[in-house]
Amino acid sequence: MASDLDPSTVVVHAGRPERVPNAPVGQSPVFSSTYVAGGDRGYGRFGNDSWSALEETLGELEGGRGLTFASGMAAVAAIVDLVPVGGRVVAPQHAYSGVLALLDQQAEAGRLQVDRVNVADTEAVVQAVDGAFMLWIESPTNPAMEVADIPATAAAGHAAGAIVVVDNTFATPLLQQPLQLGADIVMHSATKFIAGHSDVILGAVVTADDDLWTSIELRRRSLGAIPGPMEAWLALRGLRTLALRMERAQSNAAFLAQRLLEHPRVSRVRYPGLPGDPGRKRAEAQMSGFGAILSIELGGDAEAAQRVCESTQLWVHATSLGGVESMLERRRRWPIEVPTIPEDLIRLAVGIEHPADLWADLEQALRNGT
Repeated sequence: MASDLDPSTVVVHAGRPERVPNAPVGQSPVFSSTYVAGGDRGYGRFGNDSWSALEETLGELEGGRGLTFASGMAAVAAIVDLVPVGGRVVAPQHAYSGVLALLDQQAEAGRLQVDRVNVADTEAVVQAVDGAFMLWIESPTNPAMEVADIPATAAAGHAAGAIVVVDNTFATPLLQQPLQLGADIVMHSATKFIAGHSDVILGAVVTADDDLWTSIELRRRSLGAIPGPMEAWLALRGLRTLALRMERAQSNAAFLAQRLLEHPRVSRVRYPGLPGDPGRKRAEAQMSGFGAILSIELGGDAEAAQRVCESTQLWVHATSLGGVESMLERRRRWPIEVPTIPEDLIRLAVGIEHPADLWADLEQALRNGT
């Protein structure tokens, strides 16, 4: 596909079947556990046209080669498995709790070493990455919304000889392309914005390094963390509308962030699109938008934050993000969430509803719940 196309066009047209007479316009799900001998596929665990179409599309969007997995955590596990026994991983202080929990489990088992760092503090990353095998970056971070300087931290990682991985779930390839910013591997929980409809669990990895791609593909094949063809097809169908969904959700998030900033019950709003946000300049430099996730705090009142989450009528009190519907939750309700995330922090995953309706429901929850 032409390299000068806008990503919003690539997301619609990449990964399509060849345009020949009577060919389908889009890839259909392929349900087969095995294949006739003589080709390069061999067995259903080694490949599927449903995966390939999604992987091709994600690869074109990110500027590399894609691999899909049964879940985001399966993708994470395959990447972490690249670290040799005793190797050291530098990871964010704040990131998706499942990633941090996996790293902690492996550290406790003696499989690897983990050092946590504030990825928004570039100098701290530079100092921590010396001698590390892998630098794991998440930007913006979940749910603290910190923004890492990806070019600078990636350069520091490479100078130290580390593999640089960026979790791009929040930004999506439409707003941020880490491989172009210096990363070696990009990871997505495709469950979220990529699939976009809260009906699929799926993960994805993209890299422009053929050796890394081969190593990760071998781990998928050996460990069996493959996606189902129907899940891959659903994710690809959802991905086709990512540009439109993100445009609306991001616009809604910016509107809500400003309203919440002015609300007397809210003590802090974390959203890189706000003029006073610590990550604003970095986000402007390396992202083409500020995304559809924000977090708020209620002055330390965890009980009030929980009541707000339980008082909405339109917003869904749930633990995911990236769907067409808006969701919210108090992240510290989960025992594995890191203790440096405030007890009263509410993560808002903004959907595509009318902004006035979202605000009305949130405002009444803030009024009645607190």
